[in-house]
Amino acid sequence: MSQWKTASRLLTVLPLLALAGCNMVVMAPSGDIAMQQRDLIVISTVLMLLIIVPVLCLTVLFAWRYRGSNTSATYDPEWHHSTALEVVIWSAPLIIIIALGAVTWISTHKLDPYRQLDRIDAERAVPAETKPITVEVVALDWKWLFFYPDYGIATVNEMAAPVDVPINFKITASSVMNSFYVPALAGMIYAMPGMQTRLHAVINKQGEYDGLSANYSGDGFSHMRFKFHGLQQAGFDQWVERVKAQGTALNRDAYLKLEKPSSKEPVRYYATVENGLYDAVLNMCAKPGKMCMNEMMHIDMMGGGGAESAENRARLEYDSRHGTEEAPAATFPATGNPARSDQPAKGVDEQQPTNHDMHMQHSTPGSDQSGPAPAQLNTDGASKP
Repeated sequence: MSQWKTASRLLTVLPLLALAGCNMVVMAPSGDIAMQQRDLIVISTVLMLLIIVPVLCLTVLFAWRYRGSNTSATYDPEWHHSTALEVVIWSAPLIIIIALGAVTWISTHKLDPYRQLDRIDAERAVPAETKPITVEVVALDWKWLFFYPDYGIATVNEMAAPVDVPINFKITASSVMNSFYVPALAGMIYAMPGMQTRLHAVINKQGEYDGLSANYSGDGFSHMRFKFHGLQQAGFDQWVERVKAQGTALNRDAYLKLEKPSSKEPVRYYATVENGLYDAVLNMCAKPGKMCMNEMMHIDMMGGGGAESAENRARLEYDSRHGTEEAPAATFPATGNPARSDQPAKGVDEQQPTNHDMHMQHSTPGSDQSGPAPAQLNTDGASKP
C-alpha cells in the first residue's frame, strides 16, 4: 500500500518538476507586444477548453453511467433524435468559432509587426514627444549584426534598448532565410536576403534577455544567439559610450570578413560605421562590383536593360558566397568542385558515360556521349567554415 502512495505522490510532483525545468518567458514576458501575444494564447486556449473539458468529462460520465453492469440505466434502442441536444451540439462550437474569429481578426491588425506602437503598456500611451530608437538587424552566418544609425555604432551578438522607449526594427539577412526572435520582447520575424521586414516593440522591464535564431539555417544555427539588454535611459547612454570607446571601425572590408560563415562569435563593438553599409547589405551589393537590388528593380521598372544588359550578368550573381575556397557553403559538393562547375567530378572518368547520360542518349536523339558526369551528392555533411 505504501508503494502505491509513493507512486501517486511522484505522479503529483512530476508536472511541477517539468515546469520547474522550463523557461516560461513566453508566458511571462517583459515587453508589451509579447504580453499581448501571451494574452492571445491564453484567450484562445480557454475558448477551446470550453468545448474540450465538457466533452472529456461527458465521455467519462457516459462510459460509467451506461456500463454493462448498470441495469438501472435507461435503455432506448429506438431513440434517434433530440432537438434540444442538436441545438447544444451545434450552437456551442459555433459561438466559440465566432469568438475565436473575432479575437483573431482584432489581434491580426493590432499586433501587426509593421504597425507603429500606440502604447507603452496597457495603462500608458506613447507620449507625443517620444522619439523611437531605430535598430537595423542583419542575420549573418551564424551571428547577429546590429546597426544603430542614430548613434553611428554597430554591435555583434549584443543589443540594448532603453526601457519604455519604442523600438523600430529593420530586419534583413546576408545569405539564407533566418528568423529574429527575442521571446521576452515580441514574436519572431523572418530575416530574408534582399528584403526588409519590420518589427515595432518596446521593453517594459530592465534586465538581460535571450535572443536567438528561430529558423534553421545551417551548421552554426544552434549557437546563433545574442543578449538583449533592457536598460534605463542613463544605463543605455553608458552602453552607447562604452561601444564608442571600445569599438573599432566597421567598413566594407571589415563587413565582408565578418560576413563569412563562423559560429560562436564573441560580442564585438564598432564605434563607427561606414555610411550606407546597411543599405548595401540590404540590396546585396556590399561586395564591390555587384549591382544593387534597388538598381536592378529600377531597370526592370523602366522596361529592362535590353541586349546591352548581358554585361550585367556577373554583377547579378549573388550566391557565390565570396568564393568556395574562402567560405564553402552548406551545399558545397563532396566532389571537391564548386557548384555549377564545368569540371568533371574528381575520380570520375570524363569520357565514361553515366547511367543518366545513357538514358538521355536513348531518349534524346543526337545527345553528346562525351559530356561531363553530374556532380555527386554530398554524403559527408556540410563543410565546416
